[in-house]
Amino acid sequence: MTNNTAGVEFWLLGFHSVPGWQALLFFVFLVIYILTITGNIVIISVVRLELWLHSPMYTFLQNLSFLEICYTSTIMPKMLANLLVERKAISFAGCMAQLYCFVFLGATECFLLVVMAYDRYLAICYPLHYTVAMSDTSCTRLATVSWVTGIFTGLLPCFLISRLHFCGSNQIKHFFCDIPPLLKLSCSDTSTTEVIIFILSLLVLVSCLLLTLVSYLFIILTILKIPSSSGKRKTFSTCGSHLAVVAIYYGTMISMYVRPTSSLPSKLSKIVSVFYTIITPLLNPVIYSLRNKDFRDALKKVISGQCSLHRTKISGSAVTSETHRQ
Repeated sequence: MTNNTAGVEFWLLGFHSVPGWQALLFFVFLVIYILTITGNIVIISVVRLELWLHSPMYTFLQNLSFLEICYTSTIMPKMLANLLVERKAISFAGCMAQLYCFVFLGATECFLLVVMAYDRYLAICYPLHYTVAMSDTSCTRLATVSWVTGIFTGLLPCFLISRLHFCGSNQIKHFFCDIPPLLKLSCSDTSTTEVIIFILSLLVLVSCLLLTLVSYLFIILTILKIPSSSGKRKTFSTCGSHLAVVAIYYGTMISMYVRPTSSLPSKLSKIVSVFYTIITPLLNPVIYSLRNKDFRDALKKVISGQCSLHRTKISGSAVTSETHRQ
């Protein structure tokens, strides 16, 4: 089998090693997927509806929520379908498309997390200069650069892997078309490809992680100067939550891709992949929005407004029906 043959298919084995758990895994992952999509749609909708949330921080949060919807939808629908069917096939073109979207969106998330950390750094460390430094134009440019850089970052790994030859078994021991299992499956010499992907992963993941950590380091140093103990606790709680998500996302991503060889066992790699493809997109809405008092207040306002509008429509319909009867 070669990668330039029309009709080439891979088989995503997924969680085939636990056949008795397929139905339970389907239910659990389906619930997580629905919660992830719903949570991120709520964030986008609330920020869009509430004018007083039209600030750089929430603009970046909207971008992150939209990205998480795309990111999890790149992987989970196919994974859920494969949990229910015997034929777990994916075409070569479909596999490369999934791989590209995964790398592009994953890289974009790294860049957005850096931008969001930088935004909080300016807001907390330089509050008097924040509105000038983080204007609407600067916010739009930073978000655009994050997306465009992510788009180009995804091209190189996808191009390199698409040029490999695949012979013998076409079974991918993973639940999506990821880089390490595809490298293991190839019968080509993958040493050059592995080194290039390793360097690219090192540049993107480690540099973004360091920039994010440096931003939060300066934030923590500024927080320590706050005289109010309650203010310290509140800000530390928020920063701690953000850093927890950053640690889970970057820790699992680095363990998978910042390695010179693809030596991680397939079972362990699947468990690690679950964290950055399924758990992190679910945590982001909770950590970045529902723990934020301003957002919770805006959410309550939107819900109460919609309830009032619904009651008004019902009352209007009742009055109209009564008028017609008279």
